[in-house]
Formats: sequence, C-alpha cells, structure tokens
Amino acid sequence: MLIKGHELFHQEASASYQASLEACPWQHIDDTGTRVNGDNHYCHLVDSPLATHYRTLPSKSRLSVLKVLLNQESLIFRPNDETLELLQKLKVAQKSIQVIKTLPREQDLEQAFIQDWLNSHLPNLKHSQQQAVLSSLAIAAYHAQTTFPIVELLICDNAPQFKLITSELALCWVHEGRHYKKLEPTIPYHQRLHKQFLRSFWSFYHRLNAYRQQPNEEEAALLEHQFERLFSIQTGYDALDKLIARTYCRKTQLLMALRHPEIELHNNPAELGVRHRVRKRKISFGPRVADGVQAWDTFMSLLATTRKLGINFHQYLADRISGFKKILPLPDLIHAQAQLLDLDSSWQMA
Repeated sequence: MLIKGHELFHQEASASYQASLEACPWQHIDDTGTRVNGDNHYCHLVDSPLATHYRTLPSKSRLSVLKVLLNQESLIFRPNDETLELLQKLKVAQKSIQVIKTLPREQDLEQAFIQDWLNSHLPNLKHSQQQAVLSSLAIAAYHAQTTFPIVELLICDNAPQFKLITSELALCWVHEGRHYKKLEPTIPYHQRLHKQFLRSFWSFYHRLNAYRQQPNEEEAALLEHQFERLFSIQTGYDALDKLIARTYCRKTQLLMALRHPEIELHNNPAELGVRHRVRKRKISFGPRVADGVQAWDTFMSLLATTRKLGINFHQYLADRISGFKKILPLPDLIHAQAQLLDLDSSWQMA
C-alpha cells in the first residue's frame, strides 16, 4: 500500500523535475549518505525555486550525478572533440588518449560496449583513470543529447563530482566561510587578524548579495576589484593566508553572481533539502527494496515541490487518489510559476 501501485505519482514527480529543468537553467545540488537494505547508498538532491528532486543511487560519482541530471537508470557515452578536452582536464595519460581516439566518433555507445572496449584495448588502466574516461564520454554525451533539458549552471560545494558537468559552476559562499571559521588561532595577534578578516569576508558577501538586487556593469567591476584586493592580502598568519590564497583561486566560481544575478550565493536550499532526508533516515533507517527506494524519492520530491508551489501536500494527495484532479498538473504549475520569477534573464541576454 505504501510503496506499490503509485505509477501516476512517479510519473508526475518525473515530469515535474523535467519541467523545473526546462524553466530554470541553474540548479542547486547536494547529496547525503543513506541506507538501502543495510547497504551504504547516497541520496542526491537537485533543487530550484520551482521544484525539488530526490534520487537514491549506490554512489556519488560523476556518473551518478549525470544519471540524476538526466533522470535515467543508465547512461550513454559519446566520443567527440569535447571528450578529448575533458580527458585532458581529468589528466588521463596521453598514451590512453591516443587509444581512445580510435573509438567510433560522434556515436552514442552503451556502457556495456564501452566497458568491454576498455577491458580489451586498455586492460591495465587504473580504476581512477577508467572512471575519468567514462566520465568524459558520459559528459560529452550529456551535452550532445537533445531529449532532456541540460543544466547550464550548478550551485554546489567544492566536491569534485560536480565539476566539469555543466558549462558553469557557482560555489557556495557559506561553505567557503566555514573553512575560515574552523581556524582556532591561539596567539592574540592571530586572533585579531582572524576576526578582522572574517568581518571583511562577510562584509564583501553582503555587498555581493546587494548587487544581485540591482546589477550593473560598474558595480560588477568594482566588486571584482574588491575581491582581488581582499583575497590577495598577506596577513602574516600562515594558516589564514593559505585559506585566502585558496579562495582567490576559486574567484570565477565564487563571483558567478556577477554574470548571473538570478542565482543564490549559497547552497542553503540543497542543504536544507538533504536535512529532510537525514531526518527521514533517522526515523525509518532506510528502505529495503527498489520499490521502497522509489517511493521514498518520489514522495519526498512531491512533498518539497508542492511546498514550493504553495500547495497543501495532503490536499494534493487526496486530490490525486480520489481522481478529482482539481489541482492542476504540477508541471503546468511549475511553468506558470516560472513566468512570474526572473530565473533566466542573464541567459536570455547572452
């Protein structure tokens, strides 16, 4: 009764997710550990102002993230020019790249074929390198396909599995600030330096957040200059200086709001979303069978999505179970809500 016979709910949750990706080019993403029949799995969450999508998979690799973004059980792989660029970025050995160039070009290939081909042509490839090859082929196929919306920008923490999948990436300022808060200087002079820098860090964050309300080129140039100045200083406190230098290296991702003012500066929506899954996990431990996994993901997705659309979840369930269907399909409501929100103007102007 709880986990079977809910195909209509599964379909509406899937259609709502697709509608959200169509209407909003940027998405928050995060994951959290969960258990399925006692085994370790990961619950992935993709979130926008329009909808929330939960998906439980055995791993949190790039390949799993791609499955989530495509809402598919399996992936396709495509050798093309982008594949070669990605292989270079993921530091696959040149000898291996030369062999991979012999794969059929511009064709969608199944994972079984790719796996057999790699075992045959590159039998000594290490697991990490093999995963890099598979990721490169799968990302290229994701960008080449036209059947499912492609996410343009992800807002996330600095986890490696989120990188290279989308054309742009925005990092969370709250996550960045946590690294500074973890410092515990014992020397009074270092404590003063730490306190002063934290004040400057959050002051800049608030100025950047204010820019999102009234963006203009002059203010964007000023904020970029202020970022350069703030995150290139040398305080003399070695641990703090290392963090400042690391933040400077993430300039493009942290200042993505200058290019796209619609996006958030933090990943709090996804963080709060995974917290709901953690509470569910603490109460129920975890599902045991595939139907249970799907039921958890579907109904948590529908609960979060109806909240965003201002719909009472219990009324929604009663409406669908009764068959009255007085509440419009969620994908229609998502598209209607998107027209009221400014979620993609910077992409429209590009």
